[in-house]
Amino acid sequence: MNVMGHGRKAASLAAAAILAIGGVAGCAKEDTGGTTESGVKLVKTGALTTCTHLPYAPFQSKDQSGKVVGFDVALIDLVATKLGVTQEIVDTPFEGIKSGSDLNAGKCDVAAAGMTITDERKKVLDFSDPYFDATQALAVLTGKEVKTLEELVGKRLGVQGGTTGEEYINTQVKEKNLKIEVVSYKDLAALQQALATNQVVAAVNDLPVWNEYIKANPGKVVVATGFDTGEQYGFAVKKGNAELLKNVNEALAASRTDGTYDKIYATWIGEKPAA
Repeated sequence: MNVMGHGRKAASLAAAAILAIGGVAGCAKEDTGGTTESGVKLVKTGALTTCTHLPYAPFQSKDQSGKVVGFDVALIDLVATKLGVTQEIVDTPFEGIKSGSDLNAGKCDVAAAGMTITDERKKVLDFSDPYFDATQALAVLTGKEVKTLEELVGKRLGVQGGTTGEEYINTQVKEKNLKIEVVSYKDLAALQQALATNQVVAAVNDLPVWNEYIKANPGKVVVATGFDTGEQYGFAVKKGNAELLKNVNEALAASRTDGTYDKIYATWIGEKPAA
């Protein structure tokens, strides 16, 4: 789904907010951003601002102290270190991230939100090299046997709105003419709550997300089956921001060469699959 009007609205809101800040602050100097020693322009001086959508463990979520941590966070920290700045995270709805409007409005420099690279999204975002191979998975409450979508005919299946998992399920339901009630939830937490409370019989999202949920809630949910959709995650920057994109890709490449990527993967995802 591609929301083209969203960017203009967000940009005008951001402009209005800046005007409002200027009016209240009077003589206070507004932070109009900065440039790193390597020539990368950032929306805020001394910071690499990241747009994400919480919660989406193990990629990004808050720990017990309220700090945002995860696989994506650790990788973008490498980019921030390379640039000589600190990562700052902005939690924002996924729609504004995948449509490019948040980046276009200057809300952030980079988007890191467990986001699948798609041709549609490439029209409004510039993606980094892939940093994670993702598989969609069907989760059910423990004790319920569901292996195929066909077994869900006449029942409710939960998805997360605006995701490739939702697109995949809607396409499968349409192509196979399955009479399944697909229920879309605004975020991962709402989707998982719906499954846990039996509002839906099954739910679809990325496999690592379900593995993380099962680890945190042992015995409640199981992964019934997987759908290998060939998806890969990428970080995204504003269209045309080649200098920042170059630094993101260089940081990712260096992490794979020096073993840092594997350590971060082991910490947040688990054992790395054999190449």
